Amino acid sequence: MQKQTTQLTSKQWVDQMLREHYEKARQAKAEGRLVCWSTSIAPQELLTTMDIVTMYPENHAAAIGARRDTEPFISYTERAGYSSDLCSYARVNLAYSKIQHSEAENMPMPDFLLCTTNICHTVIKWYENLSKELNIPLIMFDTPFNHTDEVQDHNAKYMKGELYAIIDQLEEITGRKFDYDKLREVMEISNETCYWWKKATEKAAAHPSPLDGFDIFNYMAIIVFARGTTEARDLFHLWHDELEEKIRNHQGPWKDQEEKYRVLWDGIACWPYLRYTYKTLKKLGINMVTSTYPKSWTVSYETGDIEGMARAYSANVYPNRNLNYDVANMVNLAKKFDLDGIIFHSNRSCKLMDFRQYEVQRRVLEECGVPSVIFDGDQTDPRLFSEAQYETRIQALAEMMAENKAKKGRAAQ
Repeated sequence: MQKQTTQLTSKQWVDQMLREHYEKARQAKAEGRLVCWSTSIAPQELLTTMDIVTMYPENHAAAIGARRDTEPFISYTERAGYSSDLCSYARVNLAYSKIQHSEAENMPMPDFLLCTTNICHTVIKWYENLSKELNIPLIMFDTPFNHTDEVQDHNAKYMKGELYAIIDQLEEITGRKFDYDKLREVMEISNETCYWWKKATEKAAAHPSPLDGFDIFNYMAIIVFARGTTEARDLFHLWHDELEEKIRNHQGPWKDQEEKYRVLWDGIACWPYLRYTYKTLKKLGINMVTSTYPKSWTVSYETGDIEGMARAYSANVYPNRNLNYDVANMVNLAKKFDLDGIIFHSNRSCKLMDFRQYEVQRRVLEECGVPSVIFDGDQTDPRLFSEAQYETRIQALAEMMAENKAKKGRAAQ
């Protein structure tokens, strides 16, 4: 595999890995191997160690959204009585569990579920419903919300105990003993994968950025499902090297246009309108150089340290951190990536993230003077996005950024 990938660009490799991910999973299911459905930022190290095929409904729902094929799924769940206010990932996946076919990819049905609460608490009821309707086991990894600035020791000990309990459950489900030596190997690979992910995404701090930030959304699918594999590690290493080469050659994000403004995108992409949101920015020379997402996937810890791993799954996920952390993180990103502006996606599906956006916006402007706009949308429900509103907000942001640049230019003179 490694020999073959030397002939591919990292983008081509991403496409290949995504195809193989679903193909191999369907084949494994046909051969009678266990399949798990898991929330995104979950302790995959335990599942990888047990050689369990793991699929991620959030990834799958995003792929369906990107193909603009969510309507049949959303209609199905709403006819079944689910509220339109429910997370659209949940609505798409709950419908898929009944329909079991999509034009994007077909995901094999699960034998059991793993749910981690660090991204939100909607997932609890979502996965409880799946467990009840499919009559399969549900393993829960509860990560208490961090009201304080750091993960508390008692919470870390609690989560450490949970991880050992999950191992016991996996042994019961599989009928096999857990291999702690293999776990150390998987932990080391996962750390290396996160290291190269971080190194690659941080290359966007260069001027001009070698990275068209919307690529982060595409590469992110790989770090969700393959974080514990050497293939993902090598992919992100290759991506890092490609970006370094672009920096050496003074290449920006686009061949036909210069980077005029640098922005952060806060929130999940609008998958059904990914191309439109991207093109609207590009025509104004606006490049998304970073997001609040990359750090969430940098789940780093000391190899062999179970408690450290538990802390990382609580501390690295910004929806699981308090408001002060969110503001400080965004201010740090504004300085590190030399941002001209911030785009807040007020995502109808993510109440936890949306609830504090206006306060974060106010504090960030106060602390570092970076202007921002908020637009309404949704990650996969196309009914909740307005092209006109989005374009108007982006034009307003461009005007504010241009005014700021003009003031800095006059001050420099």
